Amino acid sequence: QVQLGESGGGLVQPGDSLRLSCAASGRTLSTYTMGWFRQAPGKEREFVATIRSNGGSTFYADSVKGRFTISRDNARNTAYLQMNNLKPEDTAVYYCAQTNRRLSNTAVHLLHMYETWGQGTQVTVSS
Repeated sequence: QVQLGESGGGLVQPGDSLRLSCAASGRTLSTYTMGWFRQAPGKEREFVATIRSNGGSTFYADSVKGRFTISRDNARNTAYLQMNNLKPEDTAVYYCAQTNRRLSNTAVHLLHMYETWGQGTQVTVSS
């Protein structure tokens, strides 16, 4: 069984960058689709980005497209979320998740399709 652990969150100013990491233990990540989601205070958890198992396809929420980049290093069993030009509205707890399901392109954003979740890491963007 895979266990996921996020790191890299923190307090930054608008316009700054952060790179989040999601380290997997227990089983190799290489066969899993990996996703990043976030939950702001008082809001529902929402999709941020997803990367296929081979890293060949990525998907982004419109709100982060062009600013965030999802990647993975299967040899290190780690997925990443590079976040540039951060905005106050990016403030949230960020979660990584994985699924072994074969998701269609129209399903990659669906939370319930992901089987394992990390504990989350806080990102706060404030001046």
